[in-house]
Amino acid sequence: MAKQIFTLNVNGRDHEVYTEPNQSLLEVVRDELRLTGAKEGCGTGDCGACTVLVDGRIVTSCLVLAPDAAGREITTIEGLADGEKLHPMQQAFIDHGSVQCGFCIPGMILSSVALLEENPAPTRDEIRRGIAGNLCRCTGYRKIVEAIESVAGS
Repeated sequence: MAKQIFTLNVNGRDHEVYTEPNQSLLEVVRDELRLTGAKEGCGTGDCGACTVLVDGRIVTSCLVLAPDAAGREITTIEGLADGEKLHPMQQAFIDHGSVQCGFCIPGMILSSVALLEENPAPTRDEIRRGIAGNLCRCTGYRKIVEAIESVAGS
């Protein structure tokens, strides 16, 4: 397949990429741009480890072709912090001990940020539904939900 050149706006910066049109957004973000927060867990969009935001909406980047994301605003976990200052959701996950192995956490945090953008004061059930696309095999979700509640309540 012939490679294509296109521009991706990732974390507020334009990146010209030269890649095959059948590469996923996840592959390009990780392999070409070296932003490794998003992980490939299942490769089928079921686990949420590859979650990024595209135009502020949750997307499983393993299922999106990279050229289809051209011209859209992509946010990865690396783009949430403001320099050295963590995003409030990132800090809440640390403060509440919500991180164990860390594999799911970037996607979980991005899903939480998108949830609060849409619904700034979700109930506990709404939080659980908001992160339902992200599987965590370590924490049991209690501390994750508490972290999200703490940001929602601030």
